[in-house]
Amino acid sequence: MKYMKLGSRPDDFHSDGNNIRFVTAELEADIVISVADVKFYLHKFPLLSKSSRLQKLIAAKNEENNEIDIPDIPGGPAAFEICAKFCYGMIVTLNAHNVVAARCAAEYLEMHDTIEKGNLIYKIDVFLSSSVLRAWKDSIIVLQTTKSLLPWAENLKVVSQCINSLASKASIDPSEVDWSYTYNMKKIASDNGIDVHWNGVRKQQSVPSDWWVEDLCDLEVDLYKRVILAIKAKGLVSNDVIGEALKAYAYRRLPGFQKGRVMTAGINAPKVQTILETIICLLPTEPGSVSCSFLFNLLRTAHFLECEGICKKELITRIGSQLHEASVSDLLFPATTGEIAHDVDLVLSIVEEFVMLDNDIAQTNPEDLEEVVEIKSPIFVSPNSKVAVTKLVDGYLAEIAKDPNLPLSKFIKLAKMVSASSRPVHDTLYQAIDKYLKEHPLLTKSERKEICALMDCKKLTTEARIHAIQNEYLPLRVVVQVLFFEQMGALAGCATELPENGRPLFLHENAASYGSSRSSVTTNTRDGWGSVPNSLKPVSLACSGGERHNGCNDADKNCDHKGNSKVKGILMPKKIMNKLWSSKVGENSSSDMSESPDSTTLESKSVHSRNTRHSVS
Repeated sequence: MKYMKLGSRPDDFHSDGNNIRFVTAELEADIVISVADVKFYLHKFPLLSKSSRLQKLIAAKNEENNEIDIPDIPGGPAAFEICAKFCYGMIVTLNAHNVVAARCAAEYLEMHDTIEKGNLIYKIDVFLSSSVLRAWKDSIIVLQTTKSLLPWAENLKVVSQCINSLASKASIDPSEVDWSYTYNMKKIASDNGIDVHWNGVRKQQSVPSDWWVEDLCDLEVDLYKRVILAIKAKGLVSNDVIGEALKAYAYRRLPGFQKGRVMTAGINAPKVQTILETIICLLPTEPGSVSCSFLFNLLRTAHFLECEGICKKELITRIGSQLHEASVSDLLFPATTGEIAHDVDLVLSIVEEFVMLDNDIAQTNPEDLEEVVEIKSPIFVSPNSKVAVTKLVDGYLAEIAKDPNLPLSKFIKLAKMVSASSRPVHDTLYQAIDKYLKEHPLLTKSERKEICALMDCKKLTTEARIHAIQNEYLPLRVVVQVLFFEQMGALAGCATELPENGRPLFLHENAASYGSSRSSVTTNTRDGWGSVPNSLKPVSLACSGGERHNGCNDADKNCDHKGNSKVKGILMPKKIMNKLWSSKVGENSSSDMSESPDSTTLESKSVHSRNTRHSVS
């Protein structure tokens, strides 16, 4: 720390322990100056020779009254004592902790060079500009001390000088940094492109680009904001480093922020809200300058504090532009009201921002886009980002589907919000639908049809189709559609080697092990569709040309030894076959069957096969 000594006489100031300060001298004190609750017994001559204000105050007093009260002097008794010692020529030590208070007190006492050349104000200004403000950490300390000396420090330009000094140092090339700084961020050397060892010789570690961010975290939020704005105004620090600085400040100043939660005990909510709003307004506009998880932590804090308005809206907009980087856990905001477990409305607003962003780019004319670039670079949504967001939404739906209080309308709205073209596989969506149906068994038939309409059976994998065929919670129409597409896929993928008779030959594998009844596979559907047993692995079709089998003689025919039917290579439990083929003439004309051309085709095939089999009911 830099310091400066003024004067040469020994320090003869003493105290009697009762807020009285006096100078040991041969002459008796002839003036008493009261500063706050401290009385100073001093001599007029040394004071009047250097302070224009004291000259005026003493001149206004009569000879009988020798006491002057100056309660409003900045810095209080300590700062006045420094000025008084300077007047007596006593040794005074100035440093980063007391120099601003002394400067403000000297200004109050009008200790200018017009009274005496080389007066206190001049000496302090030289010390500040030539020493203190050239030191990184001293500048931070000085700036911190100005907080209690406003508006004097502001009017004397001390605050602006400190801010400019800090911003200039933070903006220089890191290779030119030759002063001490605090850097405890856990980064391995390779993260900064540092080759620690080369040919067995240890190299000196270079200065990281974000060397300054931790020291600035010592500043209160209002001063921190001004320093960051000054750094950004110089335009020499990258947005990524600015983002790191804001992240470090949030970790230091927001309780529990680093662990992804907000501490509720003993926090000053208005102060935390001010810090949060400041960080949000300082976020760089460039996409990707801060991580999506950091933005979610900010939003989680705002959600906890019930912040509304521009700041929260800005966060939602920023997250929407980077939503493809998020994980399902990021979206799990607890609901603050109602019986629902998670705040689905907040997630809906985030996804809506992403969708609107995509729509805005799609609807923007090239001529309009050139005008937008001048203000803010547009954010293009890549196809991979759309797929990633769709997977994220499906995963989130699978997570919240277990909530018994989740309204069906919110589930459907969120599922429909993302583009169908960006959902190449519907397995996770099916998993979410399956969980919702199990958790909400009282859904009406129309509601079950509505939620199942979100799913495209053609986009299910074989494993998911096999599970869906045996899922007792799905409407019959959906089961038929899944079964049809599974058979179409099997036909397209089966081997086409021809035997001697010229007919295609398809092989069955483990056909007889496909389960014996609808009830026997219920355990699998309740546990989750990912638990399909090995016996339900996809198998190829058993095509028999024009041959027909009467009865169920072995496992390679259309029935297994327990009476379950196999439809083109997929074993159908007896219960579901009863629903499909037994006394279902009326159902063929119902809404469950009439809405799907594919199911009608399958039904016609099943009727034909029934004529050549024993009854399966």
